[in-house]
Amino acid sequence: MAKGSYSAEDIKILEGLDAVRMRPGMYIGTTSVKGLHHILWEIVDNAIDEAANGYCNRIEVKLYKDGSASVEDNGRGIPTDIHPKSGVSGVQVVFTQLHAGGKFGDGNYQFSGGLHGVGASVTNALSEWLKVEVYRNTVYKMEFHSFLDEKTGKIKSGVPISPLVDTKVKTKKRGTFVRFKPDARVFETVEFSIESILKRLRELAFLNKGLTIDFYDENTDFHRVYEYEGGLSDFIKYANEGKTILYGEPLYAKAEKDGIIVEFAIQHTDAYTDSVFSYVNNIPTGEGGMHETGFRSGLTRCFNDYAREHNLLKDKDDNLLGDDFKEGLTAIISVKMQNVQFEGQTKNKLGNPEARPAVEYVVINELSLLMKNKKLGKTFDTIINKALGAAKVRLAAKKAKELARATKSLESANLVGKLAACSGRKPELNELFIVEGDSAGGSAKQARVRQTQAILPLRGKPLNVEKKKLDQILQNEEIRTIISALGTGIGSDFNLDDLKFHKVIILSDADVDGSHIRILLLTFFFRYMRELINEGHVYIGMPPLYKVYKGNVEEYAYDDKELAEKIEKVGRGYQIQRYKGLGEMDAAQLWETTMDPAKRNLMQVNIEDAAEADRLITVLMGDEVAERKKYIFEHADFDRVDKFAKIKRS
Repeated sequence: MAKGSYSAEDIKILEGLDAVRMRPGMYIGTTSVKGLHHILWEIVDNAIDEAANGYCNRIEVKLYKDGSASVEDNGRGIPTDIHPKSGVSGVQVVFTQLHAGGKFGDGNYQFSGGLHGVGASVTNALSEWLKVEVYRNTVYKMEFHSFLDEKTGKIKSGVPISPLVDTKVKTKKRGTFVRFKPDARVFETVEFSIESILKRLRELAFLNKGLTIDFYDENTDFHRVYEYEGGLSDFIKYANEGKTILYGEPLYAKAEKDGIIVEFAIQHTDAYTDSVFSYVNNIPTGEGGMHETGFRSGLTRCFNDYAREHNLLKDKDDNLLGDDFKEGLTAIISVKMQNVQFEGQTKNKLGNPEARPAVEYVVINELSLLMKNKKLGKTFDTIINKALGAAKVRLAAKKAKELARATKSLESANLVGKLAACSGRKPELNELFIVEGDSAGGSAKQARVRQTQAILPLRGKPLNVEKKKLDQILQNEEIRTIISALGTGIGSDFNLDDLKFHKVIILSDADVDGSHIRILLLTFFFRYMRELINEGHVYIGMPPLYKVYKGNVEEYAYDDKELAEKIEKVGRGYQIQRYKGLGEMDAAQLWETTMDPAKRNLMQVNIEDAAEADRLITVLMGDEVAERKKYIFEHADFDRVDKFAKIKRS
């Protein structure tokens, strides 16, 4: 069959569409707002796969007033002919058969993000209705509905209303249009987040140079178009907004090795940490993997060779380490390959061993070619000098840690009178509460279960690590205390296997200072213990905002919506207490509302978009006041009224 041809025969059926409605979490992870967006991404990713393989250059995403969403691409269009084994159209197979798609055979998709072929069918199964139009010379239409079967009392999901219809309407368009309405019987919310959608669409536009992605929200009349001719170079510039760059344009290269396409862009800033973001077939790999390993080793080898060749490193000097070249590095790595194998806690770590040598080869070869360009000489000199400065700081920090160990101050002395350790020896059962203030810390120590819950009160605010070097960070008592308590080390010394607590819970007041403390701690974890977040060990404790009481009846509310429910439950004559600080609760109340595993509310911290998180931390916690001011004025709601002041007591 000719390369680029695509028919129903190319679609491989692995199994049917059973049980998606019964166990949606198996297919989309959760039925929360994250799961809601997942079924949109499944359709978007199908369109992106067309673009990544050279068949599509425009994608349109739209939200409608009825709660539905649509995705249209100008690719080849889903096959409309009859599938030889199933006896129905290719369109029907794609939307009703799990693990069905054109990505299991060879030749149709060289690279694909939709590896399992469950996307379109799962979106259909979890939608109230789904409509598809395919443009292949004429317009083909098909519609699916989910409805309650009165005989069985169960929902029948994604049922075709009729076979695929050829409308006979001639068209010059090419591609696929899918519109679906998420089923409110499945999801906790069916309201899409424009902000989340825009972040992902922007990211996809960066990763696919020349692709135009058009977004429109009918509800707000909001329109945005993403198109980046610079691709990863534009991505680097966006990621470095608010940072002080050390040289002009990002260094960019793209090449293929052993069937693996490797594309990367790098640029250094005056920051003290690195920001490396990697992707495989347009899928973010937040936990890294073999491609990142190859990238780092290639970078280190190439830069060391340059430093020696240009006498920036003398014969007597040791080679610089990868960590030295990482300081201030912003890098985007995009790999496209077949037969991708993901591993790790969240399945976003590349496990293919063949990716490492391929990426390393491309990095060394392409950077070596760039180094021969005399116009870039100052750029590479700047990179080496930045690394030499980082090496000096590294050696100073090493001496500081050795001194701290010798005096036992890092390991134990700074914990005396602070950490109330737990007696349990199983990290997977243990919890560390990092608590704002001595008063709340005292209550928490009284309330805790000593076997599994440890308490670490903070005296004052932690250091803003975004503005400090590593040796300065290690001199801060609060940060040193946290490092000692967790036992993992930080930065390049970080080892998750040494973690003493599998739940690290930040517990601070529900006010501005409490929010600031949370942000400072999360900045530290993101910059120096990111794996702690990636593996799901960091949580935010959620103390109640209100107590509604009358006589001996007490009810706690954690947000304004729940407050209204509690007021109605308690009834007339109620009173309200607004908690502003943890210290206002005694040990019994703190246990009942915030620390009891059976009753408490915890918010798990995760990173959905590492590049955007990195950029926002730079803007909000860095030195660029103008960028921070701009962000605040664009996003802060200065007209917000304290709803508590409007509550009428009865």
